[in-house]
Amino acid sequence: MEHILETERLYLRAFIIEDAPLLIDLNSDPEVTRYTGDGPVANIKEAERILKEIIFPQYPNKIGRWAVHLKSNEEFIGWCGIKFIQEDNEYDLGYRFYKKHWGKGYATESANAVMNYAKNNLQLKEIIGRAAIENTASIHVLKKMGMTYLRNETCGHDPAEVYIWKKN
Repeated sequence: MEHILETERLYLRAFIIEDAPLLIDLNSDPEVTRYTGDGPVANIKEAERILKEIIFPQYPNKIGRWAVHLKSNEEFIGWCGIKFIQEDNEYDLGYRFYKKHWGKGYATESANAVMNYAKNNLQLKEIIGRAAIENTASIHVLKKMGMTYLRNETCGHDPAEVYIWKKN
């Protein structure tokens, strides 16, 4: 599989339809989806629908949520990427990882690679990141990406902070 981005410890690649079980597994932990507003993925058909209707349509624009793997053993650990939100006319940075991989810097490492790609290869002028107010770890990652606080809003069903990166 083609690696879209690589870091010291990780590589990011496009999801394929055969990855549907990975989405089910990742979203099966209530701690992982605690702040996302989307909860568990019901079955393989739902996972395939998410891939076909939400994830795959972003790929022709050279953006999207990409599978993140450890280089050391090829293990799928979550996803990270930029997606375009049409109704808001915004590019959104997002990431989600298995709980056992929290606190190891993978979100920061993959988000940094994605942000550099978006700035340098896509010449994006603005990127938004959202995190539930209680999700302090995710807010910390957004700040590490050089994003600054923009506003509060509701994301899913939680009060959230919105951060922005703007090209100078």
